This record gives sequence, structure tokens and C-alpha cells, in this order.
Amino acid sequence: MPKNQLVALKLVKIFEMMDAKTRTDCIKEIDLLKQLDHPNVIKYLASFVANNELHIVLELADAGDLSKMIKHFKLKRRLIPERTVWKYFSQIAGGLNHMHERRIMHRDIKPANVFITAQGIAKLGDLGLGRYFNTLSTAAHSLVGTPYYMSPERLHERPYNIKSDIWSLGCLLYELGALHSPFYGDNMNLYMLCKKIEKCEYTQLSTEVYSKELNSLINHMIQSDPKNRPDCKFIEEYSCQMLGYFQSQKAGSSEQSSSTSS
Repeated sequence: MPKNQLVALKLVKIFEMMDAKTRTDCIKEIDLLKQLDHPNVIKYLASFVANNELHIVLELADAGDLSKMIKHFKLKRRLIPERTVWKYFSQIAGGLNHMHERRIMHRDIKPANVFITAQGIAKLGDLGLGRYFNTLSTAAHSLVGTPYYMSPERLHERPYNIKSDIWSLGCLLYELGALHSPFYGDNMNLYMLCKKIEKCEYTQLSTEVYSKELNSLINHMIQSDPKNRPDCKFIEEYSCQMLGYFQSQKAGSSEQSSSTSS
């Protein structure tokens, strides 16, 4: 770690909430996360135990997170341009694919866990430790955040695998377009939310604003049967192709306007 580098520090009171074996497993998993090295994944730099707390030293992403960006557009009553959606989403998909290739699940993908740097780079944070720090019982009994991105198999405490991350990733992509979760509803209780998630009930993004390819990818990811969801490599390649298409469109229109003005 370079001298005088600014870092983020996460403190977890693991001695109060875990037994000895779970603490050991948790620390082993942090050692695994230290091996991740990708521009779109927050780097785990070090960890140590002091004062009965686990201290995790992390790379600092200092320009907020994706949930703040979504709130900003909501306040302005504007939708995020599709080119910008693909710009950030292709980076997130790349970071998650790096994790999945190493058989590491994220377990808690949502806008608040995607951090943005001052240079506009998206980085997945709060990785892989969901099973230790976010128990299903506490997450599922609150309508704040996480349950909105939880796959049907996790919601019902069935066995799950990395395809559960793909469901959450689909919910995140939808939110970049709609500025709210696919399963959000006014005056909705937990039972109603669970039913919507089970039935995959959500409104498609406006085809007047967003491409059919964007809706198609979301529909492909938000499927109740995990086996029918695509893998992360496909999602990364697809989103990079879409970003390339929108960048070429912008470049073409810039050339056209400069030739018209001359």
C-alpha cells in the first residue's frame, strides 16, 4: 500500500455476532477477496482484529455510489441516458464476471454497493461477505433496500448459487432505467413484495426512451428459474457491445453536426 494513501475502513463487531468457526471462515473469505484484482472491484487491502472488532482496509472510491446518482436524476425529473446506463453497467458486469470466474459470489448487489470514483469508474464494493454480515432474517424483514434485489430462491431460503447474483444484477440494470426497483410499489408490504418477486411481475422500461435490447437483457436476467439466467461473461460482452453501439452513434452525430456547421 503506497504511503499516505487514503483508504476506507470497515469495522465489524464479529465477536458479538459470530461463533469461533464462523469468525475463522469469515477471515478466510477476506483472504480470498484480497486476491481479486480488477479495475471495477473495490480492492481489499488488509484486515486485522483489534478491540474485539474486525477491521477491513479497503480502496477508497470517493465520489459516492450509484444510489446517489439515481436519486440525483430522480430529483431533476430526468431519466439516465441509455449510453450512460451502458457505460456504468458494462463496468459493473465486468467486475462481477471477475468475481464469478474465481467462484466468488457477491451476495448483495444493489446501487448502494456500487461506488463511483471521481474519474467516473464504477467499482463493486461490499463483496462476498453477505452470508456473514447480512443475515436473511434481518434483510427480509425490512423493506429498506436489500429485499428488492433478492432472488426468489434466496427469499425462500432455498439453496442458491452465483445465478442469484445475476437476478440482483438484472434488478440493478432495471433501476438505472426506471430510477426505482422493478418490484417497487407504493403502500406495499413484505408479503406483496414477495409475491411480485415470485411471479416476476414488473413493468417494462419505456420503449420510447430505451432500446428493446435493454429490456431484453433485463428480462433474461430476471427469471424465476436460475438455470434460465445468463452467465456474467455473456452479460459483460452484451453490455460492452451495446456501449460500443451508443458510442459510435454519438461519434457519428458529432461528425454530422460539425460538417453541417462548416
